This record gives sequence, structure tokens and C-alpha cells, in this order.
Amino acid sequence: MKKLFEALREKFSSTDYEDDIEKEDQGYLEIDANKDEKGKIVVHPFILNEFEDVKTVLDSLREGYTIALVNIRPLKEKDLVELKRAVNKIKKTCDAIDGEIAGFGEDYIVVTPSFATIHRTKQVQEIKSD
Repeated sequence: MKKLFEALREKFSSTDYEDDIEKEDQGYLEIDANKDEKGKIVVHPFILNEFEDVKTVLDSLREGYTIALVNIRPLKEKDLVELKRAVNKIKKTCDAIDGEIAGFGEDYIVVTPSFATIHRTKQVQEIKSD
């Protein structure tokens, strides 16, 4: 899979010196903005021990480069009302960034940014707001 992405990157990036000369002759120079380290996607695990832990999840999601795997079991065992508040808060942020949210198993939810999608099966159910 990595080889495929490297091949695509080489195909679409202009590293040929002659191409750059032609672009300079036209009066502009194209800059590749994808060489930034911010372009990397991070799959980040989170654990919700209490409602306040949701802030770190939301901050990572708002950056736009994080796929969050959230373990909700500790909060689920403590307080179901707080768990519902936390999941609703994550869902609202997910809607605001045009992302997706889904639960898998009984103890995890996954939240993705707008460019990622979640393949849904019987084990992965979309979280619906009440």
C-alpha cells in the first residue's frame, strides 16, 4: 500500500527541473503545499474516564488530521448520563467538521474527519442522536 502512495506522489509531484523552468517562463511558480508534516493522519486512541476528558478528543478532531478511537467503557461504568453528554458533544463537533462517528463493540467509538469514511457493517453502527 505504501508503494502505491509513493508512486502516486512521484507521478503528481513536479520535481523535473525543466518543468519548473517552463513555469517560471510563464510568470508563476507552483508550490506543492502537501509536503508539510501537518498533512499526516494520526490514529489517536483516547480513554474517557470522566466528562472533562472529552476536551482532548475535541481539540484533536478540530485540528483535522486525527482519527479518534475512543474507549468509553470507564465513563460508561461510572455514569451513563455523563457518557451520553460526552458522546453528544463529540457528535456535535463531528457534525461541525463534516466527519463521521460510529460505535463498534460496546466500548469504543470511532470519529473521523471529513476526508475519511467509515465502512459500516453489523458490528459498526452509526451513532444517532436522540
